[in-house]
Amino acid sequence: MVSKFERNKDLAQEVVSSTAEHVGEIAKIITNAVVDVTRQIGEIATDAFEMREAAKRAEQDQSRDGVDADEDPATH
Repeated sequence: MVSKFERNKDLAQEVVSSTAEHVGEIAKIITNAVVDVTRQIGEIATDAFEMREAAKRAEQDQSRDGVDADEDPATH
């Protein structure tokens, strides 16, 4: 027959082990979320840089061609 002390020790061991596994899974979830959020922020920044560069190129093309963007080229 198993003593009460040994049963309690086994129970405590299982509780600690189970808790550690759950905490580990939660840590993985949080880590993956941080990675995903960081990736999305990076993609937003990349999009912003690309849009800014495209706007600069369009402005340079416009000034090189001598056309005002607000004017209708068909009226000239």
